Amino acid sequence: MESEERARRTPDRRIALLIDADNISHSRIAAMLAELSKYGTANIRRAYGDWANASLKGWKDRLHDFAIRPIQQFSYSTGKNATDIALVIDAMELLYTQKLDGFCLASSDADFTPLVMQLKANGHEVYGFGERKTPAPFVNACTTFLYLDTLDDPAQPVATPEPVAKPKPKSKAAANPKAAPAEKPADKTAVKPLSQDTKLVTILRGAVDAAAREDGWAAMSAAGSAAKRQAPIDPRNYGVKNFPALFAATGLFEIVKTDSGQSYVADKRNKDRTQQPSR
Repeated sequence: MESEERARRTPDRRIALLIDADNISHSRIAAMLAELSKYGTANIRRAYGDWANASLKGWKDRLHDFAIRPIQQFSYSTGKNATDIALVIDAMELLYTQKLDGFCLASSDADFTPLVMQLKANGHEVYGFGERKTPAPFVNACTTFLYLDTLDDPAQPVATPEPVAKPKPKSKAAANPKAAPAEKPADKTAVKPLSQDTKLVTILRGAVDAAAREDGWAAMSAAGSAAKRQAPIDPRNYGVKNFPALFAATGLFEIVKTDSGQSYVADKRNKDRTQQPSR
């Protein structure tokens, strides 16, 4: 599995980057290209939009900085997105005229879902970038999908922590327990624990079951690969760096690291597993 993963990420792999400029911020281009370099080289870089539109003004300098070819598309009819159609036409042309290893679609528009499915049906991997508002059908169709707010921008300096403010002296009201205000109710919008994310848990458990050996343990690398075959899961979308951290964050899996440095994972519900993974 590890050799397959390395083979998929060689710099020789040719990828076409197609950007829906109407739905993606120009400020994330450097971060997207840095992430995409893990999977190959974006030999073809195109951004689609009506470049006479004032809303795309910030894109112009970025296009030159990152050698992205602007594709002009006029809006012929009010309410119709001609940009989407132009992007789809180009993607299909590239599919049949260029020897590509993958496509990258940068958009938050679910209308591209059929395009993603067609590209994958022809044997190509499709990497997606978009905002949190991106509809689930588009996210799930991609081989890998990353939310833009999870990417670190290599062009931005690391922020230095602000000095901790000194505590203010307590007021008379704070000193008097009877005068203290009532506690605020808990925030109902708080993010639920990962163990309550039914979809995620189902995928992770399925991955462990698919990769498990007779002793009930699965190599962590194999379990991670099995999870990605089911859905476009990227641990960073859940606030962690990698699959070992994602499995651990749910609290539903037993994780063991052997003396050789190999990590194994098992479902805690599996009572038939051995106490330790066999060598």
